[in-house]
Amino acid sequence: MSRVAVVKGERSLETVYRALDLVPYREALEPFSRVLIKVNFITAKSWETGATTDPIVVEAIISRVRGMGKEPVVVESDAQVTDADKAVVASGMKKMLDRVGVPFVNMRYADKLKIPVAGGKTLDSIEVARIATESAIISAAKLKTHAETGVTLGMKNMFGILTTKWKARYHISGMHKVVHDICLALSPQLTVIDGFVAMEGRGPVHGTPVKMDTIIAGADVVATDATACRVMGFTPEEVKHIAWGHQSGIGDMENVEVVGDGVDAVRRIFARF
Repeated sequence: MSRVAVVKGERSLETVYRALDLVPYREALEPFSRVLIKVNFITAKSWETGATTDPIVVEAIISRVRGMGKEPVVVESDAQVTDADKAVVASGMKKMLDRVGVPFVNMRYADKLKIPVAGGKTLDSIEVARIATESAIISAAKLKTHAETGVTLGMKNMFGILTTKWKARYHISGMHKVVHDICLALSPQLTVIDGFVAMEGRGPVHGTPVKMDTIIAGADVVATDATACRVMGFTPEEVKHIAWGHQSGIGDMENVEVVGDGVDAVRRIFARF
């Protein structure tokens, strides 16, 4: 059974620590010496908009990663209309990273390799940064709605692991299929969903910010996303990439032990796109 923490609390390091300490993050990260923290920089907007990952969430993750003696690196890649190197500044993330001494890597410019997708729905292979195959990955995602996929959570955040800036062709292939295939080939070891300020309506960029004061975390990305769906008033079954992730064995959306404050403590019916 997968364990997922749902924690309600004011925006603080302590709230994130509480969520992490309720799930087996140490066991998930232990085999690796380096940990990539994959943030959501779909746009060059600050965390207050609900569009980008909150720096305080990442700072808490960094602290726990360093506490294990691991090397943290924050990563993202350019999107079709977003320069990740500009977004890391605009989001407020760069200021925090400089203060704590952690590097940011734009994976578009990193050494790359192709890895196969065995049993994918639309992709035979994906091109990723070599460092992503040699490190643990934490999907530091947002609690948001999305025009194409309904929600964008831990699994959808992994779309940014693709190193090409020109990602439009993947949209044509069907985003649910692409997200499923990416996670089939390269699933995160840990997922932390930032719901301090979430987004509803016209997500993932132009929606309405919602103060949720919530962190959702788990080592099973499917279970974590399924729980986040329930928090938002979605059913996991209606989000195809999550349902397919369950069917493919990426994770388990049914046998989930929710710890912490629980779904009912934070549930809100999100306005859909």
